[in-house]
Amino acid sequence: MITKTVANVQEACKGVADGMTFMLGGFGLSGIPENCIAQLVALNVKGVTCISNNAGVDDFGLGLLLQQRQIKKMISSYVGENAEFERQMLSGELEVELIPQGTLAQRCRAAQSGIPAFYTPAGYGTEVAEGKESREFNGKMHILEHAFKADFGFIKAWKGDTAGNLIFRGTARNFNPNMCGAANITVAEVEELVPAGELDPNDIHIPGIFVQRIFQGEKYEKRIENLTVRKRD
Repeated sequence: MITKTVANVQEACKGVADGMTFMLGGFGLSGIPENCIAQLVALNVKGVTCISNNAGVDDFGLGLLLQQRQIKKMISSYVGENAEFERQMLSGELEVELIPQGTLAQRCRAAQSGIPAFYTPAGYGTEVAEGKESREFNGKMHILEHAFKADFGFIKAWKGDTAGNLIFRGTARNFNPNMCGAANITVAEVEELVPAGELDPNDIHIPGIFVQRIFQGEKYEKRIENLTVRKRD
């Protein structure tokens, strides 16, 4: 029986090197691959490009890599609540490519599907379109966007099996599914790892064919980026 299981995060991140391009799932702090990010910090890889919706916060998520000046370029949708991300971007220390959120998702999905490029109306007539081919479809202008190319994709799922099948839960089902299979090597960390055959096929969101390595993560903090509560009467 095929198994994609590795013993731990150290084994899951074998082959990671300076200058690589990484995809990292998550939205804000929801569904981020906490264990893999911690391992990238520990490995002290330098000059990397990160494709992620945002860069976490100053002391958590990708913000930890920014603190150590490990990231050369961020490809993301927004700066978010990360003051260090904003500072490095404005000072020119960090190369940043800000793209529309839907385009970010579709560029991941295109890579996952083996589609080299696609046309989208998002960003036409703005700085996003500078230097890009444009074409009219049904009376509306579109720009050509290319699929991402990444060395590793780091994914967080709720439950998975030893064959790499994944189930996402709640808001963690954000950019994670689109990034599975979109990089040369997809690493999935899960909260619960079960034997192959135990998951109901009807519940599986991503089949194991899109995953090369899977391991059971630990010590998830699952922080809330902005806690908003109603005042008590």
